Amino acid sequence: MKRRQLIKGAGAASLAAVGAPVGAGAQTAPTLFKRVRPGEAGWPSEDRWREFGARVGGQLTRVTSPLDACRGLNGGADKAACDAAFKGFKNPYFIRDNVALTQTTGWADAWASSPSAYAVDARNAQDVAAAVNFAREHRLRLVVRGGGHSYTGTSNAADSLLVRTRPMDQIVMHEAFLPQGCSVAPTEAVSLGAGNIWLKAYAAVTRAGRYVQGGGCCTVNVAGLIQSGGFGSFSKKFGLASASLLEAELVTADGQVRVVNACREPELFWALKGGGGGSFGIVTRVTLKTHPLPDFLGGVFGTITAKSDDAFRRLMTAFMTFYRDRLMNPTWGESVRFRPNNVLEISMVFQGIDQATAQATWKPFAEWLAASPADYDVSVPVMAIAAPAHFFWDVEFLKKYLPQVIIQDDRPGAPDDAVFWAGNLNEAGWYIHDYESVWMPQSLLADGALSLLVEAMFAASRKWSFQFHFNKGLAGAPAEAIAASRDTAMNPAALDAFALAIVSASGAPAFAGFAGHEPDLAKARRDAEAVGAALAELSRLAPGAPSYLTEASYFQKDWQQAHWGGNYERLSAAKKKYDPDGLFFVHHGVGSEAWSRDGFSRL
Repeated sequence: MKRRQLIKGAGAASLAAVGAPVGAGAQTAPTLFKRVRPGEAGWPSEDRWREFGARVGGQLTRVTSPLDACRGLNGGADKAACDAAFKGFKNPYFIRDNVALTQTTGWADAWASSPSAYAVDARNAQDVAAAVNFAREHRLRLVVRGGGHSYTGTSNAADSLLVRTRPMDQIVMHEAFLPQGCSVAPTEAVSLGAGNIWLKAYAAVTRAGRYVQGGGCCTVNVAGLIQSGGFGSFSKKFGLASASLLEAELVTADGQVRVVNACREPELFWALKGGGGGSFGIVTRVTLKTHPLPDFLGGVFGTITAKSDDAFRRLMTAFMTFYRDRLMNPTWGESVRFRPNNVLEISMVFQGIDQATAQATWKPFAEWLAASPADYDVSVPVMAIAAPAHFFWDVEFLKKYLPQVIIQDDRPGAPDDAVFWAGNLNEAGWYIHDYESVWMPQSLLADGALSLLVEAMFAASRKWSFQFHFNKGLAGAPAEAIAASRDTAMNPAALDAFALAIVSASGAPAFAGFAGHEPDLAKARRDAEAVGAALAELSRLAPGAPSYLTEASYFQKDWQQAHWGGNYERLSAAKKKYDPDGLFFVHHGVGSEAWSRDGFSRL
């Protein structure tokens, strides 16, 4: 129903313009603003494209896709090249290097990855400004791509001009950074070009003996994550990534290069801290506060199978009580998964304590399991590992001592440090069947409410597996991290949540029309129904069912309230001030309700 309503609503709105009298006996109907596509009147001529390419230093390309091999020329597809392209989808660096591709290949009944018509590899803010002006002047659909990880398709649009920020990969450490125009105490910081990925940022900052709060996935783009709020493995200690933003350089819809911070254009600065990427401008540089580097970072892993449904309920109760009493604090982060076959999978991280202390923390839970061998099979014993923090993103250290946790870019000539976490392999090039999230309030962990939480968890696990991402709920974080995160555009529900519950289903990289690589839509729809049923069991315990904008359903109902809560009105005011004509459009972005689903027509 939600899909039919969305499509029906978009169609009705596109017919909503009505004529108005303009003179004696004469009437005319105002024309809706429409962006132009190739071949339509107003599309730039080849000469105009060449002139524009010269203005951006030859960084403009007409986009071609490696998937063209699957279509072939004159009816003859190149099977070997096509198979190689689909193999490449399991390598996020292959995707990153191809401007026609995105890290998600599509979402069933929602969107499919589509290459732009032209792309600019922007080297600096001036290149971005030239692209923004060209798109505005010629009524082009404009797309911004950093890492290309958007689940809801905001990193791509057919027939568009794409601005790719990848070439802007400078990293500068500051011992005493002072935001422009501010009279505040200088602080240690790092300036990151918008094209950086978090692996590079972490490696550079930790080599300097500091820590910067960012995302967990190595290949996620820096600027995009900051604009979306940003959770990483250690957010329970350091707060939202956007809360560390000190200053940003960006290009707004009028083509102006602006440097914004808490003292200069503070409303725009605030909107960049969680208001969503691609809605307020194109960010070219961010400067983030850095923090003291913890002595140790590490992880705890384990897999437990309950031998009956009743034993699974008791396991849920025991674990959630243990989490509340021992783990809901700045030391711990990451996630656990509950599966329909009565399995609990533990994949958590810690900071600031050594391996022995981490193992001792889990001892009471391990002893509880050991006391009931008839009820539980511990196939992977709960075990902690740790290392000095500066090794956590040291590729040479990881290759030597923990090769199983990373995967190397296997293309000939790939840089030695082009690696990604093995745990993210499933997400490389995936085709999403459904993806839903809801923040779970910490009040559910109270003694009087815990039984209700466990019953909802058990009911959800009968429908589909789900995860609790504890680092994406800030309950238990230090007061200063909560305060800094409160001064962002994020839904305040995140500050009081013990976890973000995520329920999802996906398949292998897929595109319609490519034999052997078609999406299985029948399975996708069955999966989506089960995912929705599982989320419904958890959502009934979360007032208003708030969700995280980058990990929410494409079909999210009441998305303005779900993603931003009471902050949406303030974000909408900033959008109207800095982008009154809606040049920047993303699905379920601030102001997107004024546009057609594809972003080409004002409703």
